[in-house]
Amino acid sequence: MRVRDWQDIIEDVMDSNADPGGWRAVGGDRANGIGEDLYIGHPSSGVYQLKTYAKNPFEVQGVGTRVARRIDEDIDPLFPEDGTGLFGVQQAPEDEDDAEEKAKNLETVLETHADAPTTPRAMLEDVLDAVDSPAYGPMEFDQYDRPERMDSLTDTFEEAEELLDTEFEDVIEEDVERGFY
Repeated sequence: MRVRDWQDIIEDVMDSNADPGGWRAVGGDRANGIGEDLYIGHPSSGVYQLKTYAKNPFEVQGVGTRVARRIDEDIDPLFPEDGTGLFGVQQAPEDEDDAEEKAKNLETVLETHADAPTTPRAMLEDVLDAVDSPAYGPMEFDQYDRPERMDSLTDTFEEAEELLDTEFEDVIEEDVERGFY
């Protein structure tokens, strides 16, 4: 298991070539200390675990790793089919032409949903598809605590949890100065 910067893990997710709408996620507060834990999974791409914290409003620090090569029957129930919300991973347009094409696609989707009965989830999925999002899906996230699924995933991947916690604490120590000035 190789611990890397959290952005490298997101790059793996974006480069996975998995069905973009097949991803699911569970996240919430870290069990010990500042920051958040997040598990992102896809049946054919596996499960990734991230530990992050917002250093400031413009910068996020963290670490992550791939904890499973696929989602098996034991792990599958720990990911939501319908979450408390949706998440999406977005990549920047490659060039001006790509940006214009994505903008046109987005405009068409918004016009279509404005003229027809729809649901918020259907609209968001169509928006993410229009801007060519490489990963999106249902997410269960608790901003103030940890979902039960999160504790079950942590127990399932206990070895990875310990390793990531150690690495993450090193990142925090480098970035966070404690004390008063």
